[in-house]
Amino acid sequence: MLDYNIEAAVYDTTRGGVPRAEAAAHAVLGLIPPTARTLLDIGCGTGLVTERIALGRPGLRVIGADASPGMARMAHQRIDAVTLADVRRLPLADAAVDAVTAVWLLHLLRSAGAVREVVAEAARVLRPGGVFVTTVDKDAGHDVGSDIDELFAPYLTSDASDSAEIVGGYGERHGLEQVGEARFAGHGQGRSPLDTARAVRQGKFASRLALPGNAAERLAMRLTGLPEPDRLRPDPAYRLLAFRRS
Repeated sequence: MLDYNIEAAVYDTTRGGVPRAEAAAHAVLGLIPPTARTLLDIGCGTGLVTERIALGRPGLRVIGADASPGMARMAHQRIDAVTLADVRRLPLADAAVDAVTAVWLLHLLRSAGAVREVVAEAARVLRPGGVFVTTVDKDAGHDVGSDIDELFAPYLTSDASDSAEIVGGYGERHGLEQVGEARFAGHGQGRSPLDTARAVRQGKFASRLALPGNAAERLAMRLTGLPEPDRLRPDPAYRLLAFRRS
C-alpha cells in the first residue's frame, strides 16, 4: 500500500489535477439535495475535490476527514474544517450532517469489514433524509478496452471491495436506500504503457492486480513492449451511487 503521507506532495499532479477534481465535484453535487446545509467528505485526501464541492455550492458547510496527517495538512490549506480521523470511527455525533461523500476511497479498504464499517459510520452521522454519495467499482472504471487492459486481464482481482453490489448491500443493512447515480470522466488519467509499467513496478495497482512473485516485473516488461509506448490511452470513467438515509 502507498504511504499517503509521502504521496500527498505529488498526489494531485499525478492523478488528473484540477480537471479531474472539478468533474468529480460536479457529479457529486448533482446528487446532493439543494436543501443540504452540511457535508462531510471522508477520505478527503488533499482536499482538491472537497474544495471544489464547497466552491460549487455556496452556503454548504463542507468538512473534510482523512486518516493521513500529510493529506489532512494539504486539505487544510484548501478548506477550513478538516479533521484527522479514522473514517471507520468518525468523531461526530449521530445524525450530525446532511450529506457524506467518499470519492475514490472504498476501493482502498481491503481489510475484512472495513467497507461495512465505513458505510455504517456514514449512515450513523447522517440525519434522516440525508445522502451518502460514493464512488463504486473504481478499478473497473479504468477498463477502457485498451491494449493495456488486455495485458492486465490475467492479473485482475475478482474481489473488489467497492463493488456496487457490496456497497448497496451494506447500505441496505444500515437504512440507506439507493436513490441515484452519476458518471464522470477521470480527466488526465489515461495512461501510456511506459507510465503504467512504472506504476506496476511501484506497486500502485494493489487494489486492482494480483502480482505474486516476479509477476509485476514480467507485466512491466510486456507493457514497455506495446506499440507507441508513450501514447496516452483513453481516460477512465467513474461511477457514483447516492443512498438516502430513511
